[in-house]
Amino acid sequence: MKSKIKVWIEDSEENLVFGGGKTQILELIDETGSISEASKRAGMNYKKAWSHIKILQEYIDDELVIVNKGRNSGGTTLTPKAKELVEKFKTFRYEVKEFSENRFNEIFIKNEKMIQCSKEHTKESIDV
Repeated sequence: MKSKIKVWIEDSEENLVFGGGKTQILELIDETGSISEASKRAGMNYKKAWSHIKILQEYIDDELVIVNKGRNSGGTTLTPKAKELVEKFKTFRYEVKEFSENRFNEIFIKNEKMIQCSKEHTKESIDV
């Protein structure tokens, strides 16, 4: 058994500002240079990808995405600020996950039979 967490950033009115979906789309835009290609790789429609970008533009003062229009010179790039934001969020998410796993183990697993899982593949109960 293990714990699962999901981390995101909200503003003071609890509006979702930044999280896993926006991180994923920004990383894929950086990788592909295209919002369209990034949305395909993320398995989301183009409108949803644009929605992520618009929300970022609405809540974050710094420019994060630069859209270059034109047939031959088109494409999308991330600003250094966007790359920094993605890396900091990934670090934050990793550290929160690591803390959560350690704390879960301390509270539920250390020499306690706290939770019995009946859907395990083995006949033994799980010490949690």
